[in-house]
Amino acid sequence: MTAPKKLFIKTYGCQMNVYDSERMAEALADQGYQETQTADDADMILLNTCHIREKAAEKIYSELGRLKPLKALNPDLKIGVAGCVAQAEGAEIMRRQPAVDLVVGPQSYHRLAEMEQQVRSGKSALDTDFPEEDKFEHLKSRPKAARAPAAFLTVQEGCDKFCAFCVVPYTRGAEVSRPATRVIEEARQLVDRGVREITLLGQNVNAYHGAGAHKDLTLAELIWELSEINGLERIRFTTSHPNDMQDDLIEAHRSCAKLMPYLHLPVQSGSDHILKRMNRSHTAQSYLELIERIRAARPDIMLSGDFIVGFPEETDADFQATLRLIEQVKYGYAYSFKYSTRPGTPAAERGQIDDAIANDRLAQIQALITRHQREIQESMVGRELSVLIEKPGRLAGQMVGKSEYLHAVHIDACSAAVGDIVRVRATEAKSNSLAALLV
Repeated sequence: MTAPKKLFIKTYGCQMNVYDSERMAEALADQGYQETQTADDADMILLNTCHIREKAAEKIYSELGRLKPLKALNPDLKIGVAGCVAQAEGAEIMRRQPAVDLVVGPQSYHRLAEMEQQVRSGKSALDTDFPEEDKFEHLKSRPKAARAPAAFLTVQEGCDKFCAFCVVPYTRGAEVSRPATRVIEEARQLVDRGVREITLLGQNVNAYHGAGAHKDLTLAELIWELSEINGLERIRFTTSHPNDMQDDLIEAHRSCAKLMPYLHLPVQSGSDHILKRMNRSHTAQSYLELIERIRAARPDIMLSGDFIVGFPEETDADFQATLRLIEQVKYGYAYSFKYSTRPGTPAAERGQIDDAIANDRLAQIQALITRHQREIQESMVGRELSVLIEKPGRLAGQMVGKSEYLHAVHIDACSAAVGDIVRVRATEAKSNSLAALLV
């Protein structure tokens, strides 16, 4: 019997890349690959890359340099680069690092099996096309063993917004929604394998409009359909754009018991001047009014957001407007970044803010966000929460899970099993988690 080949996948960036990595592993399983947790003994290494963070491409080239010596130890080792850096850099990756055998963009990884055969025959393989065929149709989920109780499920890809700082429209392409019937089918398969919570993924997920049995469904309508699946207890979605937060989705937060009280709704800046230069198509006031409507529908909802500081032309007044917006909203979580140029995007051609000023603004905004996060976590102490158990903790008798508000919760003296949903009372707020006891 032929020994299985070993596949190591290193995933960078967003939850969608986590989902994509799982599908790539499935695509290569038919070629005899089993996943391994280390690159040292792998027969194929795939870097599933993200192009959002600063100097993303250079970091991948550095990683490839570290992996190159493994080929001397294993002449049969193949190295591939997938994802958004692969899409953006293309053949340049192979030119700069000849150790790379395979480059595949995020819309073409359903072709991995044939690309693997090509590189095994001694040829390199490059595919960064935007094919017309539906990659998900070519990647039918294979029956697999039980898995973790929470899973990601991609329902929409690409973006038509063309924010001035963002590469997604160029690396992921135009907005495409998966048919609702296929999403529901895949969700049922996940539940059959033990999944109890599903997070619906999309670069602009609330623009979803997938074909249903009788008509196209909005994201809210899809959520209601998914809520009918027995055994699926929790539904989340990310990432949303303020301009696509429609009334029926706000109503779903009010009325759908399985939709968790958590919403990631990036605003990026509190300055109308900067929002216009970012091509965000909303104002600070329209965003705040939207938050007010959402909180009226679900008063306990936990909000998270994204902020970019040091965007080209950002003045002190623009930055102060962002701080004021954060003070008004008080996010339970928020992600903040110093602007960095992305070649090919409109903002890359503009005058850049002094790095020292941008660093100072980032420190200020992160301090404010951290204070709010801490205050909100401390307000949870004494409250009862619902927690999905995900894994054992580091201490004896301890289990770890996620609350309905996405807090990490450590439960001492917990007799529950992975996959159980339990009621707990929070006893302590830690820096990035809550401690709790079973009710």
